[in-house]
Amino acid sequence: MKKYFNASMAYLILGLIAGVFYREFTRMAEFTGQTVLKGLHTHILVLGFLFFIIVLLLDKNFGFSKMKGSKAWFISYNVSMVYFIATMVARGIAQVRGIEVSGLSHIAGLAHALFGAALVWFIIIGNKMLKEQAE
Repeated sequence: MKKYFNASMAYLILGLIAGVFYREFTRMAEFTGQTVLKGLHTHILVLGFLFFIIVLLLDKNFGFSKMKGSKAWFISYNVSMVYFIATMVARGIAQVRGIEVSGLSHIAGLAHALFGAALVWFIIIGNKMLKEQAE
Protein backbone atom coordinates (compact mmCIF):
# COMPACT_ATOMS: atom_id res chain seq x y z
CA MET A 1 0.00 0.00 0.00
CA LYS A 2 2.85 2.35 0.80
CA LYS A 3 4.20 2.14 -2.76
CA TYR A 4 0.89 3.42 -4.14
CA PHE A 5 0.93 6.32 -1.69
CA ASN A 6 4.56 7.10 -2.57
CA ALA A 7 3.77 6.97 -6.29
CA SER A 8 0.82 9.28 -5.73
CA MET A 9 2.99 11.75 -3.82
CA ALA A 10 5.70 11.64 -6.49
CA TYR A 11 3.17 12.40 -9.23
CA LEU A 12 1.65 15.19 -7.13
CA ILE A 13 5.05 16.84 -6.81
CA LEU A 14 5.86 16.24 -10.49
CA GLY A 15 2.47 17.62 -11.55
CA LEU A 16 2.94 20.79 -9.53
CA ILE A 17 6.46 21.23 -10.92
CA ALA A 18 5.10 20.74 -14.45
CA GLY A 19 2.57 23.53 -13.89
CA VAL A 20 5.26 25.93 -12.70
CA PHE A 21 7.54 24.88 -15.56
CA TYR A 22 4.80 25.61 -18.12
CA ARG A 23 4.13 29.06 -16.67
CA GLU A 24 7.76 30.09 -16.30
CA PHE A 25 9.11 28.53 -19.50
CA THR A 26 6.46 30.12 -21.71
CA ARG A 27 6.80 33.45 -19.90
CA MET A 28 10.60 33.54 -20.32
CA ALA A 29 10.25 32.61 -23.99
CA GLU A 30 7.47 35.21 -24.41
CA PHE A 31 5.37 32.47 -25.97
CA THR A 32 1.64 33.10 -26.35
CA GLY A 33 0.59 30.22 -28.62
CA GLN A 34 -0.72 26.77 -27.86
CA THR A 35 1.55 24.10 -26.40
CA VAL A 36 0.99 20.67 -24.89
CA LEU A 37 2.84 21.89 -21.81
CA LYS A 38 -0.41 23.59 -20.79
CA GLY A 39 -2.14 20.27 -20.18
CA LEU A 40 0.89 18.39 -18.88
CA HIS A 41 0.32 19.11 -15.20
CA THR A 42 -3.33 18.07 -15.49
CA HIS A 43 -2.33 14.78 -17.12
CA ILE A 44 0.19 14.07 -14.38
CA LEU A 45 -2.16 15.01 -11.55
CA VAL A 46 -5.06 12.92 -12.87
CA LEU A 47 -3.21 9.91 -14.34
CA GLY A 48 -0.59 9.87 -11.60
CA PHE A 49 -1.71 11.45 -8.33
CA LEU A 50 -5.46 10.76 -8.42
CA PHE A 51 -5.10 7.42 -10.16
CA PHE A 52 -2.77 6.05 -7.49
CA ILE A 53 -5.03 7.36 -4.72
CA ILE A 54 -7.75 5.19 -6.31
CA VAL A 55 -5.37 2.21 -6.55
CA LEU A 56 -4.46 2.77 -2.89
CA LEU A 57 -8.14 2.56 -1.94
CA LEU A 58 -8.58 -0.57 -4.06
CA ASP A 59 -5.61 -2.13 -2.33
CA LYS A 60 -6.87 -1.24 1.14
CA ASN A 61 -10.40 -2.51 0.51
CA PHE A 62 -9.85 -5.39 -1.90
CA GLY A 63 -6.16 -6.34 -1.72
CA PHE A 64 -5.18 -5.18 -5.20
CA SER A 65 -1.45 -5.65 -4.51
CA LYS A 66 -2.02 -9.33 -3.69
CA MET A 67 -3.30 -10.01 -7.21
CA LYS A 68 -1.09 -11.90 -9.63
CA GLY A 69 0.59 -9.46 -12.00
CA SER A 70 0.06 -6.37 -9.87
CA LYS A 71 3.79 -5.83 -9.27
CA ALA A 72 4.65 -6.11 -12.97
CA TRP A 73 1.67 -3.88 -13.79
CA PHE A 74 2.89 -1.23 -11.32
CA ILE A 75 6.30 -1.15 -13.02
CA SER A 76 4.87 -1.07 -16.55
CA TYR A 77 2.38 1.66 -15.65
CA ASN A 78 5.06 3.89 -14.17
CA VAL A 79 7.54 3.27 -16.99
CA SER A 80 4.89 4.07 -19.61
CA MET A 81 3.76 7.11 -17.60
CA VAL A 82 7.30 8.51 -17.43
CA TYR A 83 7.75 7.81 -21.17
CA PHE A 84 4.41 9.53 -21.85
CA ILE A 85 5.39 12.56 -19.75
CA ALA A 86 8.80 12.79 -21.43
CA THR A 87 7.23 12.88 -24.90
CA MET A 88 4.81 15.61 -23.82
CA VAL A 89 7.68 17.67 -22.38
CA ALA A 90 9.75 17.20 -25.54
CA ARG A 91 6.83 18.18 -27.79
CA GLY A 92 5.97 21.17 -25.60
CA ILE A 93 9.52 22.50 -25.53
CA ALA A 94 9.76 22.03 -29.30
CA GLN A 95 6.49 23.95 -29.77
CA VAL A 96 7.64 26.84 -27.61
CA ARG A 97 11.03 26.97 -29.33
CA GLY A 98 9.47 26.62 -32.79
CA ILE A 99 11.44 23.46 -33.57
CA GLU A 100 10.02 20.74 -35.81
CA VAL A 101 11.02 17.33 -34.46
CA SER A 102 10.46 14.63 -37.05
CA GLY A 103 9.50 11.30 -35.62
CA LEU A 104 8.22 12.69 -32.32
CA SER A 105 4.67 11.76 -33.27
CA HIS A 106 5.70 8.12 -33.65
CA ILE A 107 7.53 8.17 -30.33
CA ALA A 108 4.53 9.79 -28.64
CA GLY A 109 2.23 7.26 -30.30
CA LEU A 110 4.26 4.41 -28.85
CA ALA A 111 4.11 6.05 -25.42
CA HIS A 112 0.32 6.30 -25.70
CA ALA A 113 0.06 2.67 -26.83
CA LEU A 114 2.16 1.44 -23.90
CA PHE A 115 0.18 3.58 -21.49
CA GLY A 116 -3.11 2.34 -22.94
CA ALA A 117 -1.93 -1.26 -22.57
CA ALA A 118 -1.07 -0.59 -18.92
CA LEU A 119 -4.57 0.80 -18.34
CA VAL A 120 -6.17 -2.25 -19.97
CA TRP A 121 -3.96 -4.50 -17.83
CA PHE A 122 -5.14 -2.60 -14.74
CA ILE A 123 -8.77 -3.26 -15.68
CA ILE A 124 -8.04 -6.96 -16.24
CA ILE A 125 -6.39 -7.27 -12.81
CA GLY A 126 -9.20 -5.27 -11.22
CA ASN A 127 -11.83 -7.50 -12.82
CA LYS A 128 -10.11 -10.63 -11.47
CA MET A 129 -9.83 -8.98 -8.06
CA LEU A 130 -13.55 -8.24 -7.94
CA LYS A 131 -14.43 -11.77 -9.09
CA GLU A 132 -12.29 -13.22 -6.29
CA GLN A 133 -13.99 -10.94 -3.77
CA ALA A 134 -17.42 -12.12 -4.94
CA GLU A 135 -16.54 -15.77 -4.28
